[in-house]
Amino acid sequence: MSDESVFPDPTYKETVLAPLFEGVKTHYAAHMSQINRAHLVMLGETGILSPKDTGRIARALHDIDAQTDLSKLTYTGEFEDYFFYVEAELRNRLGDLGGALHTARSRNDMDHTLFKMALRQKAEKLLTQVIGLSEALASKADAEARTLIVAYTHGQPAQASTFGHYLCAIVEVLNRDAARLSSAIEDLGHCPMGAAAITTSGFPINRHRMADLLGFEGPLVNSYGCIASVDYVTGLYSAIKLVFLHLGRVIQDLAFWSSFEVGQLYVPNALVQISSIMPQKRNPVPIEHMRHLASVTVGRCDMIVNTMHNTPFTDMNDSEGEVQQSGYAAFESGGRALDLLAAFLPACSINEANVRRNTDAACITITELADTLVRDEALTFRQAHEISAQTARAVIAKGAPLGDGFDAFSLAFKAETEREPKLSESEFRLATSADHFVSVRTRIGGPAPEALAEALALYRSQTDAAKTSQTLRNDRLSGASARLSAAFTSILET
Repeated sequence: MSDESVFPDPTYKETVLAPLFEGVKTHYAAHMSQINRAHLVMLGETGILSPKDTGRIARALHDIDAQTDLSKLTYTGEFEDYFFYVEAELRNRLGDLGGALHTARSRNDMDHTLFKMALRQKAEKLLTQVIGLSEALASKADAEARTLIVAYTHGQPAQASTFGHYLCAIVEVLNRDAARLSSAIEDLGHCPMGAAAITTSGFPINRHRMADLLGFEGPLVNSYGCIASVDYVTGLYSAIKLVFLHLGRVIQDLAFWSSFEVGQLYVPNALVQISSIMPQKRNPVPIEHMRHLASVTVGRCDMIVNTMHNTPFTDMNDSEGEVQQSGYAAFESGGRALDLLAAFLPACSINEANVRRNTDAACITITELADTLVRDEALTFRQAHEISAQTARAVIAKGAPLGDGFDAFSLAFKAETEREPKLSESEFRLATSADHFVSVRTRIGGPAPEALAEALALYRSQTDAAKTSQTLRNDRLSGASARLSAAFTSILET
């Protein structure tokens, strides 16, 4: 069969190769330069290349990096991709020696190393934002430790709590999300270089040295897995997805709390938009932006993970260039959501008048009345529950606050127990007050100030630990960068 076609097909060039080339320029050119330099250092140190050849290639790489204006590069089809562009530049300067840099490596191990290097950079930035949000919410929780709110279940007023207690619940989940994200970043810490195409190489390469120079903890062991495994992708995007899935639920609460009918959360003017026609409107539109940014991020993460579904366990483009670049949009939208939420929630406040109104209207402290009757009147909880329920129904029917319901309580108590209550009217008022409801809930995890302070200390220790782990990883990267620079400069100077 005769085939006179010439690579690249024009349509293939425009739909795939040119966009990939632009993506490499944007995301990977600097990482490829690091890999080239590290690989050259390793080839020289192991004696695979002579000192003379190593020096000549080093000077050529240095010149290519210095003289290439990435912004002016366009894909012409002359070379298959950016890798072959760099190799062609080497060969232009060095002749056949320019091809020696590719000894004992493949685009397969290079690609996965590039992806890991790009992902760890983006993931560390996102983790910093997650930790920053956790710290901002912890500070807000501390400041709002005694600020009463209505806690809701099933969309209905349930019990009295504090804004600080609610925020601590968010921090607790966020810290677990940060731990999952940090673990996923740790999974990026092993280097595929040295796997070559699939099975390593017959040359005496030093995989540990390559890993060290590129800031990895060590080599990824199995060479087949180096080019076939995508769990570093699926694990990372799954961890990112959970951050925004969980925050989306909080954001939905903010929408509910700021509605006119509930009116528990006051959004300041700086974060409110007006209506073009309705003069009275105060629209907390940033909540909607946070909600859709969180949802978009979840969707983008799902897209990346689902793309890996049912792909062969081998090196495949399904997990590579275009897919990776598409995934980076999740970092962008997620980062915006985190920054906005970190600014939004600390700026908001609780409308205490509306909290009091809803507290009175819904009898949300009635559970403590039942508990008090068990403790002070020696009733079973079921008896106490029935008396409290009758009391609540009576005051709600009258539209009166629960604290004014002593008469209704006394009638319900006598009907159930056939005796007068020991509880006085003042004791009844105390038992049904929101401040008292919160103050007696001193158990671990409760909203009472002392319990909340203990929780906040724990959460702050968790964020400190996450920051310490991140610092160690960043120190490893900066140390590797210094070692690579020193080793490469040494070659240049020989």
